[in-house]
Amino acid sequence: MRRRILGGSGISVTEFALGTMMFGSWGNTDEAEAARVVQLALDAGINLVDTADIYGEGGSERIVGRAIKGRRDDLVLCSKFHSPMGKDANHQGNSRRWIMQAVEGSLRRLGTDRLDLYQVHRVDPDTDIDETLSALSDLVRSGKVLAIGTSNFPADQLVEAHWAAERRGHVRFRSEQPQYSLLARGAETDILPAARRHGMGVLAWGPLGAGWLTGKDIRPGVGRAVLEARRFDLSVPENVAKVHAVTALKKVAAEAGVSLAHLALAFVRAHPAVTAVVIGPRTPGQLADLLAGADVVLDDDVLDRLDAIVPPGTDLNRADNHYVPRVLSDPHLRRRPMRGPEAR
Repeated sequence: MRRRILGGSGISVTEFALGTMMFGSWGNTDEAEAARVVQLALDAGINLVDTADIYGEGGSERIVGRAIKGRRDDLVLCSKFHSPMGKDANHQGNSRRWIMQAVEGSLRRLGTDRLDLYQVHRVDPDTDIDETLSALSDLVRSGKVLAIGTSNFPADQLVEAHWAAERRGHVRFRSEQPQYSLLARGAETDILPAARRHGMGVLAWGPLGAGWLTGKDIRPGVGRAVLEARRFDLSVPENVAKVHAVTALKKVAAEAGVSLAHLALAFVRAHPAVTAVVIGPRTPGQLADLLAGADVVLDDDVLDRLDAIVPPGTDLNRADNHYVPRVLSDPHLRRRPMRGPEAR
């Protein structure tokens, strides 16, 4: 399996990364089968394993930790922090207080003394980026973390983080993990260019569009459709647009002699900013099917046809975007308070 360097970290990673969000209570509760997926991925040459404390409320990290025993030094192990890990308001976010607790929890669950890459899972508008970078830099200097990265950060926050690191003497973010697929191409507008400009590697998640690009039928009310109706409900015009796009993409895949899933993965890998594509199989069979497309490369004619179906920079359904700035979600941040003469 081909490898690339992750940003300027010097760390060599495979073009495919094993994502483990679906291990544990969020997906596959059969720990033996999930562990088998990890072991088969490593046997196939994948050396990058990505998890997060929130996945299955810590369950994914525990499964991964037990699955990699005896092989820890052969892989690049990544985790993330930010999301709530309990009811305490301080057991979440990007503060120094929480980072120092969160990393210890991840290390304990994974059964390791270090993380190769520790990622901030989301932007925290309540915490100064200087505070976050200061804490993460201390973890790097202590050896508990070897490199740091971000996930789901907008381009302006990536730039601000690099400014803060340079001015304050902090360790720099070496990677960004954005959503990127044939149906969600918004990252092409500014996130991917910003990552390239600042020497960041990119670990693209969601390449199969939450199942839309697997080649299987999407049936509302089944499985993940129940949990994420906004992304699957066919009464939503944006999801109808996805249906039309997938129909056209299947035709391109068939004429190119590849499956839709392999076409989707090859499309993401073709972008020069992308270091690795994160795949999230729940079963050994799903893993084998995805790995069968590891050598698929799309020529310019095929890529041009894909651009004609879903224009560059286009998100067909904005509900797929996992980052919504607080200035859009909180109306009070968009409305000037009425005081004095203005209130009359």
